[in-house]
Amino acid sequence: MPAIVHLIAAARPNFMKVAPLWHALTAAQDFEPVLIHTGQHYDANMSDDIFEDLGLPRPNHHMGVGSGTHAEQTGSVMIAYEKIAMEQRPDWLIVVGDVNSTAACAMVGAKLHIPVVHLEAGLRSGDREMPEEINRLVTDVLSNVMWTPSPDGDENLAAEGIPASRVSRVGNIMLDSLERIRPKLDAENSAGTFGLTPGRYGIITMHRPSNVDEKEKFTKICGELAKAAKHLPLIFPMHPRTRGRMEEFGLETTLTDAGIQIVPPQSYLPFMSLMKDSQLVITDSGGLQEETTYLGIPCLTLRDNTERPITIEQGTNRLITPDTLLDELETAIAADAPAPRKPEFWDGRTASRCVDDLRARTKA
Repeated sequence: MPAIVHLIAAARPNFMKVAPLWHALTAAQDFEPVLIHTGQHYDANMSDDIFEDLGLPRPNHHMGVGSGTHAEQTGSVMIAYEKIAMEQRPDWLIVVGDVNSTAACAMVGAKLHIPVVHLEAGLRSGDREMPEEINRLVTDVLSNVMWTPSPDGDENLAAEGIPASRVSRVGNIMLDSLERIRPKLDAENSAGTFGLTPGRYGIITMHRPSNVDEKEKFTKICGELAKAAKHLPLIFPMHPRTRGRMEEFGLETTLTDAGIQIVPPQSYLPFMSLMKDSQLVITDSGGLQEETTYLGIPCLTLRDNTERPITIEQGTNRLITPDTLLDELETAIAADAPAPRKPEFWDGRTASRCVDDLRARTKA
């Protein structure tokens, strides 16, 4: 009998991490993956369409949790997933990333004595004001196996007293998804769709509460983005949370009057096509710091810290503030395009290493 493996997907970045693993487990005769979508993100462009882009089937279970406070989301996921796990007890539970659903399902698995694997383990920003940091810490403490993307993840877990036997560095699985769709990116031509010239525009993504929830700070950021648009055409696929705050604070014309294109959230394939042809990215996302490093695209990360320091040490990422945004943008567009950097195991073969590790641990 194949080992049953529950794969939890909740938010947009989870899907890109789950997809390569689902394909690799499906191809292996000794595993049976069960895809579970918690529904933490429910916008079609940010969830359902991505399954099609990545060749995933409809989820075996869709919990439909939706929005809410951190406690509401976490509690709702725990209640819903516990019912699924008790009805069909898996041999392994794999959670990914650092969203509320990740910590919630890890807690359910730990209390039901189901072996929990955390994919993308060991990342730390050192900032406990970020809800994602709390989710990372909780998930790693509860997990039986931690799959890390980079050496800093191994080092963080060792410093926290996690035995090395529970840690395997497998690499960056986001890049498996990127390599899977790479042949389709040129044909997608998202730049042309939005009337942009390849290599001559920037992308903005922003959704973190620390940037968009405080009116004064968000107003400052929008003002600096408007100044930046004088130097480079900018397009802003806008997260629903960000759009809500922009409308609440009356900031939309600050961007549109500066010529910034505000467009709906894009699903994975068109967004990656848009990013591949961009000159730079301004973001507060975690995953984009990695993908831009891999593609050799300057990334300006509007945060005080990052849980992905390898993207600064070896890649194209720079931490910025609203006050330094314009100077950093001018420096980036004046410089020659950086060469792509590929840290060890950032090679599109992470999923196969995960399956090999899971197989070895299943037999142990």
